[in-house]
Amino acid sequence: MTGQTPSSTSAPPLSHDEVGRALAVLGMTASSELAAFSRLAADAALAPVLGQRLELSGLAGTALRRLERIGARVRELGGDLETVMAPFSGVLVDFDGRTVPSTWWERLLKAYVGYGIADDFSRIAAGALDPVTREIVLEVLTDDGHAQLVVDSLAAAGEQDPALASRLALWGRRLVGEALGVVQRLLADHAEMRDLLGAAIPSADGAEAQSRLFATLTAEHTRRMDRLGLTA
Repeated sequence: MTGQTPSSTSAPPLSHDEVGRALAVLGMTASSELAAFSRLAADAALAPVLGQRLELSGLAGTALRRLERIGARVRELGGDLETVMAPFSGVLVDFDGRTVPSTWWERLLKAYVGYGIADDFSRIAAGALDPVTREIVLEVLTDDGHAQLVVDSLAAAGEQDPALASRLALWGRRLVGEALGVVQRLLADHAEMRDLLGAAIPSADGAEAQSRLFATLTAEHTRRMDRLGLTA
């Protein structure tokens, strides 16, 4: 690992700690994008209509391109992509085991609101990074059209099944509880993430920073559910 960005950029050299922070968030985000690729590819195979299969296949390809971009930045910082991803490879395993969807609609909602919380955490953590890495992380996490696919699909399904909204609202509440638990365990198991949180949410001690973090994550979850017309 080096302690500076490549000379081709105009950014000043990074300290060892700054590089470490950047690689940690890049590793976490890369793990999320790899999981997104696998999930979207599986969703494409299960989608009930051809249009959704095509769109989800395209989104899976986007996730791979984003992973490649993260890998390029990791290499610029002197890191190895597999190495920086390794500490986060199992972060979502327990979440997936505890939130197995029983319908296509539950699967769509899980991808949107469940994994959305993980993306929100990465966005917040990125606030403590150098400008180049922060911009890359935020651009990688920009909505790629998946949200609109979920909104449109669930809206159409709700018109055919008025009771669906109530069932999905309950599912959404379960998802947010489990997803927030993932973030809590991530902070407990990774000291570098606690340090990043303190830097991203300044003027707050550890407990206050976490409280503000979870308030923000919950608010973003509510915004997503509102977009779907579901009660959070």
